[in-house]
Amino acid sequence: MKETLVVVGAGQIGQAIARRIGVGKQIVLASLRIEEAEQAVELFRHAGFSATAASVDVSSRASVSALVEQACQLGPITGLIHAAGVSPSQAPVAAILRVDLYGTALVLELFGNVMASGGSAVVIASQSGHRLPALSQQQDRLLALTPAEELLQLDFLQPGQVLDTLHAYQLSKRANSLRVMAEAVRWGQRGARVNTISPGIIITALANDELNGPRGAGYRSMISGSPVGRAGTPDEVGHVAALLMGPDGTFITGSDILMDGGVTSAFRFGDIAQPVAQGGA
Repeated sequence: MKETLVVVGAGQIGQAIARRIGVGKQIVLASLRIEEAEQAVELFRHAGFSATAASVDVSSRASVSALVEQACQLGPITGLIHAAGVSPSQAPVAAILRVDLYGTALVLELFGNVMASGGSAVVIASQSGHRLPALSQQQDRLLALTPAEELLQLDFLQPGQVLDTLHAYQLSKRANSLRVMAEAVRWGQRGARVNTISPGIIITALANDELNGPRGAGYRSMISGSPVGRAGTPDEVGHVAALLMGPDGTFITGSDILMDGGVTSAFRFGDIAQPVAQGGA
């Protein structure tokens, strides 16, 4: 049986990574909307890849469990790309926390139970997690270690504590990198690795929603004020993920790679002004 690579969130970033590392593997392209997954599968098959479509709702344990079972039937799971999520302009606070925070914890838990020895995973977090003000050591530990089913009951994630959708997004993305750091210990017991990538503004459907949404001016300011002076591309994320998931990255686990064109640097030490809310995108 072929090794299986699972892509949770078959958008442009997930596809770009899969193109880099999916040759010779059975690729499962999963999205909330099966139509999106099927469109991605058609593109991959026409390019010579072996691919199959799946539907998954990362905020549902039953749905993620079904995806794990489907993938295991195809062959040993040696790769996972988790790129599903919603942005501050796409959903209310509760949905962001359930998809971006709880959903990521769920995917890490359930795929971590079956990942083959030598396997690796990348979770797509965000530069936004790097600009959330420091949390307490106890809050960090709670985000990293609280069982997935109890995460959304944490006191500092309750209504009134989370200020707005941007704050919810930042908390979720900070939690993603903390969660991966903790999960790397458990995954290591199976001989597997897991890391996060925290991209800046990468031109995707999600980024375009933000650029054309209520925070569009702030996004454009981040791009123009960054040291690189441009947005990134999905293929650039794919290059970094290929390093982390491939043979040259076998000493890297539990780590987070910030790749934002220097936007975070400019927030801290340059000319980009901090927004009135909790931070940038």
